[in-house]
Amino acid sequence: MRSKQEWMSAEVADARLIAEDTRLIEFTVTGDVPRFEPGSHTNVRVRLGDGTATRTYTCLPASPDRIRIAVKRHTHSRGGSRFMWGLAVGEPIEITGPESRFELSWRNSPCLLVAGGIGVTPIYGMALALHARGTPFRMVYGGRRRQDMAFADELETRLGAQLELFAADQGRRIDLAAEIAALPAEAELYVCGPIGMLEAAKAAWSAAHRPVGRLRYEVFGDSGLFAEAPFQVEVVRRNVLVDVRPDQTLLDALTEAGVEMISDCRRGECGLCAIVVLDADRPIDHRDVFLSAGQKHEGTRMCACVSRFTGGRAVIDVGYRP
Repeated sequence: MRSKQEWMSAEVADARLIAEDTRLIEFTVTGDVPRFEPGSHTNVRVRLGDGTATRTYTCLPASPDRIRIAVKRHTHSRGGSRFMWGLAVGEPIEITGPESRFELSWRNSPCLLVAGGIGVTPIYGMALALHARGTPFRMVYGGRRRQDMAFADELETRLGAQLELFAADQGRRIDLAAEIAALPAEAELYVCGPIGMLEAAKAAWSAAHRPVGRLRYEVFGDSGLFAEAPFQVEVVRRNVLVDVRPDQTLLDALTEAGVEMISDCRRGECGLCAIVVLDADRPIDHRDVFLSAGQKHEGTRMCACVSRFTGGRAVIDVGYRP
């Protein structure tokens, strides 16, 4: 398992808006923060009602004694973004040291960086690192509205012609096939954004017969093709019926109901929490990057930490046997 979960005490040093729905938060920690690569993340312990939960955010470039993150305000928040937006300067909090699962290669190959929405957070650090190295790269950044696109002004100033913005409200959309076709043979592609963008990038990369090893991606777990809706699951061999709220993951709902689960990343990456779907009257909104396209099409498995049903009722088997 890769989640180190080495918790340390921190304090909010700064909190401010950097886009209409994105808040930049800086934490000070005791001693220096371990050196980390672009694309690394930190875990934050958030308070939800009478309990706590863990949320994961990308670590942005910062001074040695600080960790910076950017938090998007979500309409259907499970409580994490609401808590983070409520933090005040001076407030104590618990976080983990930076950990990397979305590594930037040091091959010095030309790169295409693709960001969508709040998926810009790891791509932002990668772009600055590549710019400092002098590695040839192009960054394309898409969003619904220009005012929602965090770091856009800064990136325009620092990257110049290496950056192109695509705001949907201005009638602009990223043409992934054209962007990939323009790349030299040895180029690499890095993508972070909503699941639709990720799937489109993977399909375009495959259609262009590009090497799988030169495509790297990360997806934020609350990104789906459907809006969050309540649903109900019957767990076989447990004789339990579990209601899942729109602001709650299936994994959390099962755990709260006393159903034993195995999990690690809680980001749809490791597959440890995958459950078997025996029956369902509504489709699955797959939000993971663990299952293959074929497995998702079959609809017999899903990652409980991020994926969810689009409503209705389902019968599942968690697989874990005490």
